[in-house]
Amino acid sequence: MHRKIYKYMNTNFGFVRVAAAVPTMKVADCAFNAAQIKQQIDEAIAEGVEVICFPELSLTGYTCADLFFTQQLQQSSMRELESLCDYTRGKAIIVLVGAPLQVENDLFNCAFVMTDGEVVGIVPKVNLPNTGEFYEKRWFTSGRAAREFTPGGIAPRIPKIEIWSGDVPFGTDLLFSTRNYTFGIEICEDLWSPLPPSTQLSIQGAELIFNLSSSNCLVGKHHFRRQMITQQSARVHCGYIYTSSGVGESTTDVVFSGSTYIAENGTMLEEGERFQRSNTMVIQEIDIERLRTDRQRNTNFTKDKAGHYRRINVAPIEREEEFTEPIHRHFSTAPFLPKKGDEDNYCMDVFSIQTSALMRRWEHTRSETLIIGVSGGLDSTLALLVCVMAADQMGYDRSRVVGITMPGFGTSDRTYQNALDLMRLLGITHREISIRDTTIQHLQDIEHDLDTRDITYENAQARVRTLILMDVANQMNGIVVGTGDLSELALGWCTYNGDQMSMYGVNAGIPKTLVRYLVRYAAENLFGEDLRQVLMDVVETPVSPELLPTDEQGEIAQKTEDKVGPYELHDFFIYYFLRYGFTREKIRYMAIQAFEDKYDEETIDKWLNTFMRRFCTQQFKRSAMPDGPKVVAVSLSPRGDWRMPSDATCI
Repeated sequence: MHRKIYKYMNTNFGFVRVAAAVPTMKVADCAFNAAQIKQQIDEAIAEGVEVICFPELSLTGYTCADLFFTQQLQQSSMRELESLCDYTRGKAIIVLVGAPLQVENDLFNCAFVMTDGEVVGIVPKVNLPNTGEFYEKRWFTSGRAAREFTPGGIAPRIPKIEIWSGDVPFGTDLLFSTRNYTFGIEICEDLWSPLPPSTQLSIQGAELIFNLSSSNCLVGKHHFRRQMITQQSARVHCGYIYTSSGVGESTTDVVFSGSTYIAENGTMLEEGERFQRSNTMVIQEIDIERLRTDRQRNTNFTKDKAGHYRRINVAPIEREEEFTEPIHRHFSTAPFLPKKGDEDNYCMDVFSIQTSALMRRWEHTRSETLIIGVSGGLDSTLALLVCVMAADQMGYDRSRVVGITMPGFGTSDRTYQNALDLMRLLGITHREISIRDTTIQHLQDIEHDLDTRDITYENAQARVRTLILMDVANQMNGIVVGTGDLSELALGWCTYNGDQMSMYGVNAGIPKTLVRYLVRYAAENLFGEDLRQVLMDVVETPVSPELLPTDEQGEIAQKTEDKVGPYELHDFFIYYFLRYGFTREKIRYMAIQAFEDKYDEETIDKWLNTFMRRFCTQQFKRSAMPDGPKVVAVSLSPRGDWRMPSDATCI
């Protein structure tokens, strides 16, 4: 199946397709090396790549040593560089190639930026290694020599140099801007320095950082280098594209592995195979809009600007034909769930945040008890587990947790029995208070026909339950622990002044998909067999408010996801709408990619429309929500993460 990625910013939702390439090469054979680079340029164009980056000194080879001093190598390098530049004419791609460059009496290790037959800028390496095997200072001059201090600050000493294509901007202060994104360049050792150039480049506006590197291979170095790249991309909210020399380099003293990485804002998106003996290339899309969202929220990107930087306008050839190659980027269907291998730390962090928050509130209010409605459903089960964990950690007897099951018109035998078993096995105080008679009397008092099972019929039950919980809390000197979750708050799927209200909402920061995951995790890892069986049955029970009578077989008839849509879709929408502020169109596009094997476009459209409509009309419920801890990357607290007018039009 071919999934479409659109080419330009106004239609491609901010994705920029980049490549990190490692060509096969021969040391000091510039003609051979240029031919391999040209081949990979063609391959990248066929894949719709917009910017391709080659390793440090990729035209000559990094291990030329004293050959760098020879006029033959320098002239050969410039000759093939001109040929390579001419090869880009008329091609829809920006090419970054490493080569030496003589300027006056200095030799610089440079990155050449080329597109459409022109060199648009040249960036020299700043930090030269001084180790035994790589004493670059023997051959090259630091890029610092290309700038000077003036009364107004640091300015370029050699702003431009003349080559075959004319005067070209030269220096470490260059930013390259297309109409869709801005990128900067650092070279190998620059990343390892205390103040990498990419830090200031990013603060000045570079959203992509390309690193042309060599970096030999040592035991353990691969993981350390990978970690550095990931952390730097997170520190400066950028896309970081890294490529280094491959196995064709000289092995006189060291070995090169041809490492390639593409990271974005702390996440490694793509990583190539090392030690390959043929041309290799990794391709990935960087989400520029996502990076810009995080930078808007980090004012240090404007406060910490320093020095003089020149912005070079780059206008690559635009692809005319529609591009239909599949997108390389993977969108997780469960953005709130832990990554593989991190399940234990993630889940225990969530429980620790919830229990710590509840303990602080319990301690501060000097309450004797915690009062919680236990329905046998997912949300109340998770909240109940948190209450028990809080009691245990505070050294309290579990009897101070008071669970109340309140069967009504739609309570099924399954959830009722699960509620009883949970409270018994956890050893808490249990009370059962039916809401049937009270609700019937209330509906009669307001002259509502009991056979009219409308929103009044449903919400009356939710409000009676809340009334019971609040009054029992007064009776037992307790606080009511809310059970509603983040997904329900986003959709407004709660009864105002019913289950919407409590004295502390421990689940307010937990999306529904994570609620289910946590209960399953607790069943499999934290409790004994009897309780595990009950918890697993809770996990497998359909989500329902149980406000309408069961069917003829006594099974749940009112299923929430039949009414509002699958929670896995809504949590996907919530994450990208709240965390990054993406448009409806972009969220739709991403959802189609992520759920292509499960939901068709019509289904995604239906529930995305439902989400947007409900989210924008139900803010009044969130504006009056009780306190509760933020747990994941987003929150709907009107006092913290999400402040929105209740009457705003946001769709």
